[in-house]
Amino acid sequence: MNKIFISLKDIYKTYGKIPDAVNALTDINLTLNKGDSAVVTGPSGSGKTTLLNLIGALDTPDSGSIIISSFKLCGMSEKERTFYRRKHVGFIFQDDALLPELTAFENIELPLVLTGCDRKKRIEKVESVLSSLGISFKKNSFPDELSGGEKQRVAAARAVVHGPAIVLADEPTSNLDRSSSDKVIDVIRSISKNLDITVLISSHDQEVISRFDKKITLNYGKIMPD
Repeated sequence: MNKIFISLKDIYKTYGKIPDAVNALTDINLTLNKGDSAVVTGPSGSGKTTLLNLIGALDTPDSGSIIISSFKLCGMSEKERTFYRRKHVGFIFQDDALLPELTAFENIELPLVLTGCDRKKRIEKVESVLSSLGISFKKNSFPDELSGGEKQRVAAARAVVHGPAIVLADEPTSNLDRSSSDKVIDVIRSISKNLDITVLISSHDQEVISRFDKKITLNYGKIMPD
């Protein structure tokens, strides 16, 4: 039997103050197993990004509990949350968020620098992930020398190079053409399958959604029944 790895219970999240408060998430109960690959769907403003931000400890709920493996996120200090993000979570953002002054290799290497990994191990790990994602030939290129799809593949490599338990991808294909989008989704799915990483991706693209067996549909901040 698979063990529950991500557990959200009775989560509520509101932004703003009455009378202008917006209920971003309401009564969210969700579990995912280790190695699951799931897509969060729903229209703009349905709470997709908020859900990913809570799991990634970029934000905190108003109430409820979030347990990731042995980490109780709601009881953590900001220092503990920072450690959790750096060590156990990989992020892939909509705009790739690559640093323009760094090469692809250096961008991928950055999480290892932040966690204090020594130079020799950093090189080994970056070379390995570059090879596994098929972008070794672009390692010395700067972001402005890469296509949109190549940038997102570099972003995916950066997200997994430190061996996180979870990868969170927020609309990672929204700025890509169909061919590039398909390649990025191939990479994200292979991350989950081959590295046993739990992957949660948000998207409103039906082609992307169709690639995932497990779907979480949000509407007005609530999880809709299948």
